[in-house]
Order: sequence, then structure tokens, then C-alpha cells
Amino acid sequence: MAPNGRGPAGPRCIAIVGPFQSGKTTLLEAILERTGVISRAGRVTNGDSVGDASTEARAHGMSIEPNVATVEFLGETMTFVDCPGSTEFMHEMRNVTPVCDAAVVVCEADERKIPALEIILRELEEADIPRFLFINKIDTATRRVRETLSVLQRASRTPLLLRQIPIWKDGIAVGFIDLALERAFIYREHAPSEVVDLPDADALREREARFAMLERLADYDDDLMENLISEIEPPRDRIFDDLSRELKERHVVPAFIGSADRGNGVTRLLKALRHEAPTLEDTRARLGVSPDGAPLAQVMKTLHMGQGGKLSIGRVLRGVFHEGDTVLGSRGAEARIGSLLSPVGTATTRVAEAKPGETLGFGRLEGIATGDSFAADKARPEAILSSAPPEPVYAVAVKVKDRRDDVRLSSALSKITEEDPSLVVDARPDMGEIRLLGQGEMHLRVAVERLASRFQVGVETGRPRVAYCETIRAAASARGRHRKQTGGHGQFGDVMIEIRPLPRGEGFAFQDSITGGVVPRQYIPSVETGVRDAIKSGPLGFPVVDLAVALTDGSYHTVDSSDAAFQAAARLALAEALPKAKPVLLEPVLSVEVTIPTEALSKATGLVTARRGQILGYNGRPGWAGWDVISATIPEAEIGDLIVELRSVTAGVGTFSTKFDHMAELSGRPADMVLHKTH
Repeated sequence: MAPNGRGPAGPRCIAIVGPFQSGKTTLLEAILERTGVISRAGRVTNGDSVGDASTEARAHGMSIEPNVATVEFLGETMTFVDCPGSTEFMHEMRNVTPVCDAAVVVCEADERKIPALEIILRELEEADIPRFLFINKIDTATRRVRETLSVLQRASRTPLLLRQIPIWKDGIAVGFIDLALERAFIYREHAPSEVVDLPDADALREREARFAMLERLADYDDDLMENLISEIEPPRDRIFDDLSRELKERHVVPAFIGSADRGNGVTRLLKALRHEAPTLEDTRARLGVSPDGAPLAQVMKTLHMGQGGKLSIGRVLRGVFHEGDTVLGSRGAEARIGSLLSPVGTATTRVAEAKPGETLGFGRLEGIATGDSFAADKARPEAILSSAPPEPVYAVAVKVKDRRDDVRLSSALSKITEEDPSLVVDARPDMGEIRLLGQGEMHLRVAVERLASRFQVGVETGRPRVAYCETIRAAASARGRHRKQTGGHGQFGDVMIEIRPLPRGEGFAFQDSITGGVVPRQYIPSVETGVRDAIKSGPLGFPVVDLAVALTDGSYHTVDSSDAAFQAAARLALAEALPKAKPVLLEPVLSVEVTIPTEALSKATGLVTARRGQILGYNGRPGWAGWDVISATIPEAEIGDLIVELRSVTAGVGTFSTKFDHMAELSGRPADMVLHKTH
């Protein structure tokens, strides 16, 4: 039975999240083994886990996309979605967690990972997701669990509620005491723990820890507070009701202990999820989704499965879907469900229908993307989520290895950005390149590997070009005369121009200063066209900006003058004038905000200044104690691998945002290096 004596609560969906290498995928393996989905838990290091089964995940030994698996436990269905923990792939959880009933946050007693844990918990807090804490690797813990909880509390704005304490033997955690059940358990390797009598030596610790748990619950329950003051033992059912209610209302974060690698603590965690986690009804209420109406689902992830086609992993929030149903997406796309699949890692099983609460793969929903909702209705459903992908912080230029793949590249890039909306494709015809932007070096490396493995498009990568320009520092004048005699009519155009610099950012201005009709009116636009063509590449090899050109004199021939002749004359004049006007190189400078933990402030400042950055100021990160924001300007040429070094000095959590600020003169050795590469 479900909580409060009801029947089964219906399929739940639980996200597994946590910092990089905290043991999330290992926990999923332990859950699959405990529930009989697999006979033996695989290991990430051995490359035989159900999760992280893609070629790229196995190659790098890390989660790079959500992995989905459904289990049956004590008569109830639960779908677990294991989300990546690396900062570069953490955005994947943003489209998963909102439609889950709860999240299990896997962490460990490692102070270096507290900033990463804080980022994850903040994401869950802002999305209002109920959450459990699973303190992993208890078998290797070296500090008391209460000390660990105190360290972890720094990452959570919601109070952490200790639900279990370890039983120690010779400095090793060999079991635990459940504070709600008041029972002791001894761990068994990859098997449910064994119930034992509460050790006398631990009785005092248990009473103190249990009272602390009840005190926290009583903060939100006046009757329980009266019981504690009166020293009346509250009924056990009452305690479990409070635990469930205060989790759903986000008053507390229950904290459990265990070892995913050994399968310790898994059964008690599953029982807590079964009895205390919110249900689909609660999740609909949180999302503002009515229980009545046409069948409705939300897409949390899109995959392109090669010959299997497109697969949209989505959760049914209302109603029942069938294969062949026509659905309408929240952005107006109409599609027909090609298949319904129940995934366990990369393996799938075909099912007849998709019922409320289930998380399944919907085949061939063309035009419906990650983050979209869809309904089996003629009326377009409202969007449920409005999660924007994070800003890119790293970029590479891509080009096909084989020119025959040019046409296929566009389609392949479209598909990988549909799979992962945080990837951005920026075509720059002015620079002669296509850029792929994302969340870091590994993020883009995996994207390039997917282009080859899933779409058979091999690409080479390189550093993106910088949009250098040039301008002038002085005024100059020059004459351009184009004369060419051919068998018939000749060509003749003659112009005199004056050039001068404009204030930075003004661009280009053309002025007709002709008097006396020495250049007929019909040829004036041709002169401007020739000038505009000439400034596409100045004497330094870059577009010329912030330049005013005045046409002051010239001559023409009644027979041989033409538009083409005056365009050619203008180009000649400008080519002669620009070198005399003291040309100078300009580079784009970006306004940058760097966000880091306070303890990394000095190192991050050093990174900025080492990249010719100018520090404008420091501020505390609003609403984030222990975090700072550095405001600075940095040349675009120096941004390239900033995120790599920044994450290196911040345990993987530092980030930044940029926007164009201004063009600045570049001289000396940096300018010489640019010109040497160009020429």
C-alpha cells in the first residue's frame, strides 16, 4: 500500500543528481540490482554499467546525458533518471528535474565539492523540487556523520534532516540506525541490510540524534512540539506523516547514508522514496497542470538513435497516449507517435500505451524538442517549463574532414543541438567559418565525437578567428585614376578623395563634396560602392572601420566613363590613401563577469590580469554567501580557454558571461603576432 493506506501511488519519477564522481550512476546500478532489473551491478570503471552506456560516456568514464531506468519495488513503479554531475553537462538536469516527483542528491563528505553541491541544490531550490540527500561512500568516511552534515549544510538553504546514523566498528561504518524506525541494521554486501538489536553502546547516540530530528520536525508541527515538551513519545505513524509532509512542503531535506558501490543503504532509501516522496498529483499541482483534459506529456530529453530515428524521453502528466496518436507541441508542431518505448539505459522495450506518471520514449516526434510539452489534442498546449539554456563559455571552429560531408554537416549539427539545446551553432560567413559553442572543452569534444559516431560526419576543430578590424589615426588624400583602352569603348574614371578617422564605433561615412560637376551625379553612387568594397580589407588585411571618406574632385570621359570605371578608380584611391593615414589594428574587447567561490578570488583575478584583462570591480554574488563576482574587460582573443583554467582553480564550478563592449587599438608585440599570422 502507498502512504496513508491508499493503493499504489502510481508511477513515480525520481531524478538522481549530484556533483561529478559522487556515485550517481553507481547508485542507479545498485537500485537496479536490488530491484531485480539486473542480476549484478556493473561498474562505471569497467564500462559495464546500465547507465553511461553510450560510446562517448564509456570513452570518458563519465555521465554526459540523462540515463533512464524503470523498476518495480514493493508493488510500485519508479523511474529513475540519472543526470550528469560535471559542470559542463549539468544543464541536462534542468529539463529533467521539474517534471520529477523528487530528486535524490548524491554527495559525500568532501569539502572540495561543496560549491558544486551548492549549485545543484540551488537549482533544485529555485525549481521547487522536493529532495532527499544520500551521503555516499560512508564505508570510507573519516569524520562523524553530524560533522559531515554540518559541512554539507553550507550548501543548502533548506535545513538538512539527519535520518540515519552509522554504527561504527574499528573506525568503519558497518551498519546504521534508522532514527524514524528506531531500528538498527548491519550492512550486507550487495544485499538488504540485516535488522539487529540496537547496540547498547549506541543507545545514547540514537536518542540524541532522534530527538534532534524530532525537534526539527516540530518547528513545523505545534502538536509534535507539545509532545516533546511534555516528554510524550509521538506515534511512529505520526512521525512518518510529518516526514512526508515536511518534505513535500520543502521545509526539510532528509539525509540518508550508505555506500552505492557496496549496495549499502539502498533498500532503506527506496522505502523512503516509496512512502514519503510526492506523487504525480503533487507534481501536477506544483507545475500548475490540471488533472483534467487531453493527454499531456513533457519532453525531458531528445535522442537521435541512428537508424531508430528520433526518440523523445518524456513523462506523461495526464491521460493515456497510444502508438499512432497525433499530438500537438507547445511550439505548434504536429507529430504522430511512431512508437512507445520503455528505456533501461540504452536498451528499450516496446509498450502498448503510456499511462499517467510513466516516463517513456516517444518515437519520431518531429518538430517537438527538449523542454516542449505536447498533447493529444487539436488545441496547442501551453508551455510548462521556461528553462533557458546556459550561456556558452567555450567555442571551436568546425570544418568537415571530407568535403563530401558539407551538405550533411548542417543536418547533423541541427540534430545534436536538438538533443542538447545548450549547444549553439554560429555560422560566420564574414569569417569563413562555422562555430560550435558550448559549456566547455569536454562538452564540445563529446559533441564532435557524436557527429562522427551517430551521424557519420567527421570534423576538424580549431580556435575560432577573432574579428579584428583596422582604422586610421590621421587624415590623408589620394587620387585614383582608372584608364583602360580596349578594341571598342575604353574605361575611364578619375576621383580624388580625402579620408579622416571617425570616433570609435561610428562605422563608415561617405560624403559627396564635388563642385562644378567634375564627376557626373550618376557616378557618385559608383564611387561610394567602390569605396565600400575597398574597405572590406585594408592595408593590414582586415575590414576598415570608423572612417569618413569625402569625394572632393575628379574627371570623366563622355564616352569611356562608366559605373565600373568609377568603382575601380575609387578602390585605387582608397588603396593609396589608407597606408598614408597611419593605419592601426583594432581588437574586440568583451565585458566579462566571472563568478567564483570566494576562496578562489585571488587565483581568478590572476587569470583575468594575465589575459590582458582590466579589473573593474568586485562584488558578492547576490543571494550566494561565499561567492564573488569579478567585473572586468578582456580582449576576445584572450577568452579562448579561460573557462578551462577558471574551472581548474575553482574545483570545476567557476564560470563567466560575456558581451561585446568596444573595439580597442592593438599595438606592440600582440599586434605583431596577429599580423604575422595573417600575412
